[in-house]
Formats: sequence, structure tokens, C-alpha cells
Amino acid sequence: MLNFSYTANNKEGRLIKGEIEAESEAAVVEYLQKEGHIVLSIKKASKKSTSKKGRVSTDDLVVFSRQLTTLIESGIPAVEALGVLAEQVENLYFKGVISEILKKVKEGTAFSKALAEYPRVFPDIYLSMVEAAEISGNLPEVLNRVSIYLEKNNALRKKVKSALYYPAAIVLMAIGITGFLIFRVVPTFKDIFDSLGGELPMPTQILISISEALTQPVSVIIFLAVLFIGGFSFQRYIRTPKGKFNFHKFLLKIPVIGELIRKVAITQFSQTFATLIRSGVSILQGLDIVAKTSGNKVIEEAVLKAKKYIQEGQPIYIPLEESGVFPPMVVRMISVGERSGRLEGMLAKIAQFYEEQTDAMVSGLSSLIEPVIIVFLGVVVGGIVVALFLPILTITQHLG
Repeated sequence: MLNFSYTANNKEGRLIKGEIEAESEAAVVEYLQKEGHIVLSIKKASKKSTSKKGRVSTDDLVVFSRQLTTLIESGIPAVEALGVLAEQVENLYFKGVISEILKKVKEGTAFSKALAEYPRVFPDIYLSMVEAAEISGNLPEVLNRVSIYLEKNNALRKKVKSALYYPAAIVLMAIGITGFLIFRVVPTFKDIFDSLGGELPMPTQILISISEALTQPVSVIIFLAVLFIGGFSFQRYIRTPKGKFNFHKFLLKIPVIGELIRKVAITQFSQTFATLIRSGVSILQGLDIVAKTSGNKVIEEAVLKAKKYIQEGQPIYIPLEESGVFPPMVVRMISVGERSGRLEGMLAKIAQFYEEQTDAMVSGLSSLIEPVIIVFLGVVVGGIVVALFLPILTITQHLG
């Protein structure tokens, strides 16, 4: 089997690029045409390129896991099931990855080891759970469990992102309108005011001064330079361990937004940890994975500290409590779960509770943000319009 990179137009006429493993160039052309694509070019690719390029979405991974579960539960051997999936997966990059995994498994490599060669496709939690499933012999059950986890995690991210799309779009629109008024409308009114003469009201003078400052080439260059240097310096700072920790700690202190970040982080922590324990992954290994997937440096350090405490024979809840991120209720539930041997059950309950809390908060934020943004637009745009028309109103009063 050889690797080929291709360029084609799909059914909608959009340009697509990807890689596929096939016996010959003719086989690639035949497959692409069967899928309804118009082939533009095909090149032979190196063996290593498949693992470095392309993208597999969470939805693709969930469908793959569920289909593999169904096939294995139906009595089809894992190797044969992988062969079936390699033929029917629509994502051509993922098709190549599955084909290579199938080849390695046929050569005697463990399934988890073959998956581990594609860390951009299969996250740490996926690899650890499959490895644990191979030891316990319950691969279908674990694959189904990891599918549910990925679906829930992905749904949570989508909910939070969708709640932020609308305000982001409105803010960008407000910036665009304000920019148009400052750079186009205000200079025109300034020329009119200069021709009329007289002293302008203070709000109008301030607006014209801001407009003149921003429309000067030197001011624009200085502003862009400060913006670039500030952005670059900030990016460099948050890439350092200390900078990232301080930034994430600051995010948690922002009113409303910080609370939402905290709830999402706790939900993700609890879901991940509960899923790993339920799948047979050791607590120490599970804590390593939870730390990596937490998405927040403050929580990551608290989890790693918890691992150290466990290695020293101490309870897990102490470092979580000291971090200041986890609410008392969560800490107490983890403490009870640890003492009673029902940690996985307690984590599942925490995850369910905070998932519901996050949903309610996202819905509430969506309702609250709209009037706040409307008021913001009214104040900014309305203030500019009022400042522009104040001199005209003054002149009209004098003429009257």
C-alpha cells in the first residue's frame, strides 16, 4: 500500500485536499470519483506524512468508536472490524490512519500501541482507556463509554462557544460602526463646523480631537505598534508556566465569566476522572490525564498536587481544597467518596450537577448579554451622534 496526496473538488464544488492509502494512483482516482469528487491532481506522498497532516473531528472519533463497538459486539473480530471501518470512513485522512492502524495490528502490535502513534487523532484519555480495556478484556464497553464521554465533553464546549458567538459578533459590529463614524462621519462634520465658526460644545470638541488623533498616520502607526508589542509580550508571558498560571487564575476571578469557567472546569474534571476510574484506569494514571485535559493551569497544578498526596498516602481532597477552585460541596463529596470507596459514583454526581449548572448559566448569560450589549451600543453610538448634533441644535436655538 502506498500513500497519495490529492487535490479535488467535492460535490459542492469546494476545493479539498487530503491523503489516502491505496495500491495505485488509479485506485485513488476510482475511489474519489466514486465519492463524487472531481480529481485535480494526485501525488505520491511519504509514509510519515499521514500522521502529521489532516484533521479528525470529535464527531468522527465518536462515530468510529460506536461503529467499532457495534461490530465487535456482533461477533466480528477486531481486525476485521477495523478493515470494514477503513473502507467506509468518509474522512479520507482518517481512512488512511485506520488503514495504518489495521496494518500494525495485523503485524502483532497491540491496538492501544497502534493508536498511540497518532496522538493528534486519539487523545490521552482515549489511549489510556483502550489500554485498560485490553487488560480487562472489555473493549466494546470501554469504547462505548469513551464515546459518551467525548460526546458530552464536545457538547459542553459547543454550548459555551455558542453563548459567546452572539456577543462577539455584536461587539465587532459596534467597533465597525464606531470606526466608520470616527474616520468618515466626524471629519465631514468638522469641516461643516469650521465653515460655520463659533465655539463648539465640549463633547463635540472631545470627539473631534479623538477623531483627529486617530486619523493621523503617526498615531495609527504608534497604536498598531503598541498593540503588536503588547500582544506579542502578553503571548510570550502566558506561554511561561508562571504566566499561564497567573492568567488562568485571573480568568477565574472575572465576575460571571470566571464562575462559568470554574463550572466548566469542574464538570470536565469530574467527567474525565469518573470515566477513567470506571474504565479501570489507575487513580495515579487517571490524575495525570485529568491534569492534562483540565484546560486550566490552576486546576492542573491542584490535580498534580493531589497525585503527590496520594503517593505519600494522604487523601486526595486536601490539595483540591487548598487550590481555592473547587467549592466546599465538591471537596466534601470527593472526601466522602474516597473514604467510602465510591469515588467514581461521587464524581459522576458532581459532573451531572455541574453540567446542569453550566447549562442554566449559559442560558442565563445568553438572555442577560443581549440587553447589556444593546445598552453598550446605545451609549457608544448614541454618544457620538449626540456630540455631532449638539452644535447644530445650538445654532438652531440661536436662530430661533
